[in-house]
Amino acid sequence: MAWIMSDSRRPVGPTRKRPRDVSTSEREAMGKAAVSTARRARSSLRADEAGAKIPTRPLGRTGERVSAIGLGGFHLGKPDLPEAESIRIIRAAIDAGVSFLDNSWDYNDGRSEVRMGKALRDGYRERAFLMTKIDGRTRTAAARQIEDSLRRLQADVIDLLQFHEIIRMDDPDRIFAEGGAIEAAIEARDAGRIRYIGFTGHKSPAIHLRMLETAADHGFRFDTAQMPLNVMDAHFESFEKRVLPVLVKEGIGVLGMKPLGDRQIPASKTVSPVECLHYAMNLPTSVVITGCDSMEILDQALHAARTFRPMTPEAVRVLLAKTAGVAQAGAFERYKTTHDFDSTVAHPQWLG
Repeated sequence: MAWIMSDSRRPVGPTRKRPRDVSTSEREAMGKAAVSTARRARSSLRADEAGAKIPTRPLGRTGERVSAIGLGGFHLGKPDLPEAESIRIIRAAIDAGVSFLDNSWDYNDGRSEVRMGKALRDGYRERAFLMTKIDGRTRTAAARQIEDSLRRLQADVIDLLQFHEIIRMDDPDRIFAEGGAIEAAIEARDAGRIRYIGFTGHKSPAIHLRMLETAADHGFRFDTAQMPLNVMDAHFESFEKRVLPVLVKEGIGVLGMKPLGDRQIPASKTVSPVECLHYAMNLPTSVVITGCDSMEILDQALHAARTFRPMTPEAVRVLLAKTAGVAQAGAFERYKTTHDFDSTVAHPQWLG
């Protein structure tokens, strides 16, 4: 079965290489081929899969249950994706049983949150577990961004608020300092504006561990933590090996992201997109978040969730053996090794 690729983020920043110019005829041919592949993928879903449900999993110790696959928010606000299609994707995902929705204050200048807010009208909000992230490291910046997100999402309550891009060793100290962002988050939680608090990052397992240690030093325990979990991460600067066991031990909800490595892992021609999603779901994740910018990509994610079965140790070993040779030095995880994916590096003013 042929599958197509998508994921959560594309690079930001000035260091991206400009792709080779493609002629009009080449673009048309590529477009026709992509549509044909997507249609074949959609039509090839087994008949017995149509009635299969999206599995749910516990969100750490919160008592909540969320869908094993979550809908990433970044792609939904892309300028080249019509708003109506974004809304269609979000509602189709919820109708299919995807309850976990990801977003961030800074995605596409707020457009991702605005579109999600519109999609959550007409009773859809009550069927979703809504997460968004903020960049502010100070109480003032964080409080302002929380209010912005609530307004854009047209929500009275955000189910999960996460500190975004914990990618510097001093981020934990800034957030937990006097006048830091944790004060705004706790204040919003106490006021009933948010329900749970977590953090996310994609740079280094050591920084995640530092965030957990800093929280413990201040008598605080996070409800969730989000991090890259995929078949390449297992071999290089591994969140799976260093952070995941700590989260499981402490009952912190595990949010897996970048299961396709921002489109790059399937491009390595070692594993398929569905194998990538199945691998991440096989870990003790509460939810695996993947970006969907078309109905075809959404169908792919739904297919992966519906067909997932726990993998045997031998199946895991075989899958990791396929990726071991190309995973070294983070060649397919550039979010760990470059600043190309770091939106708060490109926009330090967002930190406050």
